[in-house]
Amino acid sequence: MRIDVHNHAMPEEALDLLRGENPYEVRIAGRGWRGPDGFEFPITEAFVEVDAKREALRELGIDSAVLSPAPPLFLYGAEAAASEALCDATNEGLRRMAEEGGGMHWVGNLPMSEPGHATAMLERLAAEAGCVGVEVGSAIGPVRLDEPQFEPFWSTAERLRMPVMIHPEIGPERHGALDDYYLQNVIGFPLETTLAIERLFAAGVLQRHPELRILLVHGGGYFPYQAGRLRHARTVRPELAGAPQSPWDCLPQLWFDGLTHDDQALAYLCSRVGIENVVLGTDHPFDMAAPDPVASIESALESDDALRQIAELNPTELFSLDGAA
Repeated sequence: MRIDVHNHAMPEEALDLLRGENPYEVRIAGRGWRGPDGFEFPITEAFVEVDAKREALRELGIDSAVLSPAPPLFLYGAEAAASEALCDATNEGLRRMAEEGGGMHWVGNLPMSEPGHATAMLERLAAEAGCVGVEVGSAIGPVRLDEPQFEPFWSTAERLRMPVMIHPEIGPERHGALDDYYLQNVIGFPLETTLAIERLFAAGVLQRHPELRILLVHGGGYFPYQAGRLRHARTVRPELAGAPQSPWDCLPQLWFDGLTHDDQALAYLCSRVGIENVVLGTDHPFDMAAPDPVASIESALESDDALRQIAELNPTELFSLDGAA
């Protein structure tokens, strides 16, 4: 069974909450979204309707998915009660969609701006039917995931064996040169992933929690191609004196989706991090999704065994799907 581990949903339960009088500063007009950051996109049926999602997967040659909250649903700037209410609505909807999808699973949304609340919700989600992990932004507003207030969260995720999917979140630290040409996504998203994972490494979070499972989307950003630069900096810069010696040492804790939009880059990713650490991820239904992900894997690796490893065996291993509720 081929499983897409990077497939987004926007459940009606969450959209209904956002359509009402709310503090989220979101405007939903029909099937159009406008967020507090000005980002606009159409909420297509595959975000919301289970039948449409199943049909989209079928057209891609994929059998099932691990559904994740569309990142616009993070809304970390909302006040604590509102943020928790949105996460509850989103998670309720994801659970329903996965059940209706027949064999699908889901990862939960957390109120990460309140780390204590997020950790408590993580505990609850670990017992939810079909919930196999959580998704968090690469930054929580201006706060980074390696900062001390998140230490209980990482400890809990490790103890519960709940994989953490890190998805780029462009917050208040926007780089002005990326505002044109959609570069906040094209360049900014891989940069955000790189910042998140390299800071977690440099701060020793991965070393302190050796059983953590982290999924990096969009091919892992620039990390697989530039980790050597961080390794070298560790040998010459006092700012990194307390960091572990090599970021490559944390590879057993990391999984990378194969969404590189380039077959040669995908082939390099698999050779550098190991094919056992690469999973099928499409980013559907967003317009930046892979148009033919199965063909890309086949073209990059020219092996039926490699396709089975990436699309079937690795997702099952990462999310412990054989033992999932």
